[in-house]
Amino acid sequence: MLKRFEVENYKNFKDKITVDFAKVGGYQFSMECITNNLIGKMLIYGRNATGKTNLGRAIMDIRENLGLQIVNRTERNCSNADSESNRTKYSYVFQFDGEELRYEYIKEVPKELCYEELWIDNQQIFLCDFMHTHFEFDNLNLIGADTINIDRYMESFNRDEESIDSEESSMYRVPFLRWLIGNGVYREDSIMIKLMDYISNMMFITVGSNFFRPKIVYDNFFEYLEKDNELRNFEIFLNEMGVQCQLELLKLPDGQRQVYFKHNTLVPFFENASSGTIALTNIYRRLIVGKRKASFIYIDEFDAFYHYEMADNLVKYFKNNYPQSQIVMTSHNTNLMTNQLMRPDCLMILSRDGRLTALCDATTRELREGHNLEKMYISGEFVQYE
Repeated sequence: MLKRFEVENYKNFKDKITVDFAKVGGYQFSMECITNNLIGKMLIYGRNATGKTNLGRAIMDIRENLGLQIVNRTERNCSNADSESNRTKYSYVFQFDGEELRYEYIKEVPKELCYEELWIDNQQIFLCDFMHTHFEFDNLNLIGADTINIDRYMESFNRDEESIDSEESSMYRVPFLRWLIGNGVYREDSIMIKLMDYISNMMFITVGSNFFRPKIVYDNFFEYLEKDNELRNFEIFLNEMGVQCQLELLKLPDGQRQVYFKHNTLVPFFENASSGTIALTNIYRRLIVGKRKASFIYIDEFDAFYHYEMADNLVKYFKNNYPQSQIVMTSHNTNLMTNQLMRPDCLMILSRDGRLTALCDATTRELREGHNLEKMYISGEFVQYE
């Protein structure tokens, strides 16, 4: 699981911002929000333009670094616009079965890797300083990779440098961690396998009220609903969220499929569903259909189209059905700011100056289960942290 994340000089975060999932309070309520002594369910509040979306994208950068998502080479402004430096530093601390793994790297505009290092339980495994061509690979034996052929990586690195000099390259060095995972042979219980499995199942979801457009995605979703009981499961999900309906899936004469609301006359689903129902469908398609074993999910503005009761139901659904997944949600809905649903150490405020503060650390009061957190928030109790 992700124990701590830090990023410095990233977009609107000029200074270092830290998300500490290990900072768990001693509360004995809403225990479903805690998983393996780490924060498992987190809600982030903040004014508009404080960087809630940017924070999620920064956390997901490690997927790009390890080749698990497409590198956006046209994005040239990762660093803060007011900073004199064009380098962005990322730091991840993971916890797997009692072992702690720390991976840090630095990128430079336009997303060129400058530096990376890996530590396990305070022991450095490798260091790659690409800017000064300094490399340390002395402790690869600690992860069972002592027989790996480092010369092959250095040869590929030298070729990359030559192509960069000749302007034939896209200015992108292959991270050594990616090369190490891809070229090593590890035991099934290796921390490297656990790391890659976790990162492979990280997701960033932006909730929208427009149905996904690529026809292949459309068709894939309908094909999925044709499987045994899957249409019924989708129907049950919508009903649990407060959308009372019955659904029917038909295959049309031209071979295409269509979902309908079931009435005396069938009503096409996507042409008539509310924006909130379509947003729920997007969540279902991305999360429940696509990644049933998601390790980490960042859902931006997850309840932007929902009635407060539906948003409440969705948080409960996540807690009940994804107990082992770390889920971070951003919201402006203060109705969710309750101890019955969450807890003060899992409710965060992202300030305009780039600080992330838990409610329990944003007041001199000792917050208890009986406190009305929403009322305190609206009355200005935590205003200095906004």
